[in-house]
Amino acid sequence: MRQKDYRTEKVKEFQMASLSFEVIHVLVLCAFILISANSQSHPHQPEKHAALFVFGDSLYDAGNNNYINTTANYRSNFLPYGETFFGFPTGRVSDGRLIPDFIAEFAKLPFLPPYLQPGNNQFTYGANFASAGAGALDETNQGLVISLNTQLTYFKNVEKLLRQKLGDEAAKKTLSEAVYLISIGTNDYLSPFFRNLTVLQSSQKQNVHIVIGNLTVVIKEIYKKGGRKFGLVNLGPIGCLPTMKAIKSQQGGAGECMEEATEVAKLHNKALSKILQDLESKLKGFKYSFSNFYALLEERMNNPSKYGFKEGKIACCGSGPYRGRPSCGGKRGIKEYELCRNVSEYVFFDSAHPTDRAYQQMAELIWSGTCNTTGHCNLKELFD
Repeated sequence: MRQKDYRTEKVKEFQMASLSFEVIHVLVLCAFILISANSQSHPHQPEKHAALFVFGDSLYDAGNNNYINTTANYRSNFLPYGETFFGFPTGRVSDGRLIPDFIAEFAKLPFLPPYLQPGNNQFTYGANFASAGAGALDETNQGLVISLNTQLTYFKNVEKLLRQKLGDEAAKKTLSEAVYLISIGTNDYLSPFFRNLTVLQSSQKQNVHIVIGNLTVVIKEIYKKGGRKFGLVNLGPIGCLPTMKAIKSQQGGAGECMEEATEVAKLHNKALSKILQDLESKLKGFKYSFSNFYALLEERMNNPSKYGFKEGKIACCGSGPYRGRPSCGGKRGIKEYELCRNVSEYVFFDSAHPTDRAYQQMAELIWSGTCNTTGHCNLKELFD
């Protein structure tokens, strides 16, 4: 019989220490904000650098949702989130860093603080606009997240500030040499499943058309403002996330993925690949990296031991089948949750998001993998 590897006593410790932690968290978070601001205003990086602008959802959100009026369902500013690398929660939906953090490190840039973080007004190294739960459609989790269109508005505000601060020519150079990371779409396709709506294949195909259309408009708007280098990832096997397998299990499908969700991700990925090729052929100077996040994540889910993991399908933190109920941290309506003993052995940290270690492996391939891995060059070439 397989021995349980979670520790409920650790969960109790977190709950008992919650009041004292809140005080400590405020102090540590203030220190982190000061460090982030300092790294932007007094960086140790070389003078020549390409800025990094980040758009997207929970895969990329560095903590913007900490500063909007939303619910705990769309926040991760509580333990055990952030525990592995930072030692405290930052708002990132993982135990540590996310892909943009690793990309910033590889590009010799400081970590980009959330755009909405108070005191964050230095944008020569870029900005992170991403929001957990966001979609390319305005109606996806509307009123609770920062939609892609709103993120675009924030970017336009930064573009104006750069022009005021640097002058038109220098700002134009900064924007044209910058790299624009985008990860969006998962929430647009999964929200009907979470709302227990009947999902028709025909309506999902139409949804893909609209999502890709909205994303294309945003890319073109960034291009109009001077953006030329874009780094995109396709969607992962979203029907096989622990949270989706938990839903399927409740419907009587033990051990099965939600295939209809994965199929729509494949439709999205195919359409996105085509639109990027079209943009490259039509927009002068347009360059892009298109990374196969689907394959990178699926490989680690199906063959965890090959990549140094022990578990690829069950989350480290959560409850229910596959720990797929989004209860990690006990702040989202379900107080009881399970926490694994060794997070580095897991591909998934919570019900839908990878661990720091898994993100690091995938970020390294997104940064400098072969064209077979990334689909179209790699991010490093965009920064060179």
